[in-house]
Amino acid sequence: MKLAAIGVRMHSGWGALVAVHYETGGKIEIIDRRRIVVIDPKSPGAKQPYHFAEHMELARAGEFIENCFENTKQIATTAIRNLLGELNARKYRVKGAAVVLASGRPLPPLEKILSAHPLLHTAEGVFFREVFAKACQSCGLATTGVRERDLIEAMNVKFGKTAAKMQRQVAAQGRTIGPPWTTDQKTATLAALTLLAKK
Repeated sequence: MKLAAIGVRMHSGWGALVAVHYETGGKIEIIDRRRIVVIDPKSPGAKQPYHFAEHMELARAGEFIENCFENTKQIATTAIRNLLGELNARKYRVKGAAVVLASGRPLPPLEKILSAHPLLHTAEGVFFREVFAKACQSCGLATTGVRERDLIEAMNVKFGKTAAKMQRQVAAQGRTIGPPWTTDQKTATLAALTLLAKK
């Protein structure tokens, strides 16, 4: 079995996921990339749960968000379990998953979130990243959070002198494998690679 890792950059209701294998000596292999949908689009408020709960009474808002989290986690768990099965059939063992994080500042209490519109967006970012992490854990997959602004430093620490070459290789993958190869996929790949370092 070859060793692989998963990286994901989450958005509201979906994430850009990349599975990568790294050969010692430098070759990066993109095994899989997909848009992983973690909501039922027909479910009211699923895509933006905090926005949907903004004008609810506080206890009801908390209950709605909690239920939404559980439902979303179940969908994400099924998607991840299916992916792990596919990769296993292709003789890849997934070491872990890396979730790309934002600033990582702790959120205030729900009452404050619901009364400040910018915090609704922040809370939803945290919500979907946590959904993915918990779903991975449900599948027995170790999960690590890597702040986006710390990714290059993390690559340098993990891979030393080869880090810059690897970053160039990641940036150029789109020419080989075709679109989509946006910031989402590149960032997810770098996050996954930090899990495959020998150090």
